[in-house]
Amino acid sequence: MKLRSFLTVLALSLALSSGSLALAARDHQSDDHMSGSKSVSMEYGQSAATFTHQETVEGVQAEFQVMTLASMNMNDPQGKTHHVMVKFADASSHKQLANAIGKIKVISPSGREQVESLQNYGGILAANFTFAEKGKYGVICLFKVDGKKGLVKFWYPQ
Repeated sequence: MKLRSFLTVLALSLALSSGSLALAARDHQSDDHMSGSKSVSMEYGQSAATFTHQETVEGVQAEFQVMTLASMNMNDPQGKTHHVMVKFADASSHKQLANAIGKIKVISPSGREQVESLQNYGGILAANFTFAEKGKYGVICLFKVDGKKGLVKFWYPQ
């Protein structure tokens, strides 16, 4: 049921996005097994886990980190609990790309959606979210960097 809800929301998101972005996402999905790469890991620090996800889309390597604000000794004025950040780099040269823009949508296990624009902090883009329930959260990132549009989606286990 959760997977069906996530896929429905994803389909609606793609349908509402621009035609070229939807085509880029569809092309990436169909070529994923041949040209794309994904990597997921959990790294445990002293106070909390840092979740990482790497994926290459349209020649752009996206490296995500999800961590609690508490583990970073940070507070959010709106009471948000988690920090999602992403670095974009050229997949062939590994040179960091600083001129990216994007949005992240987080879907809770119960289907509640949060959408935030990524803020640029010197080449690292980030946004804060509330992860109030236990379970798998769907994370969807739409981005544009150097004229290339991309879509990355993954599950974050809370």
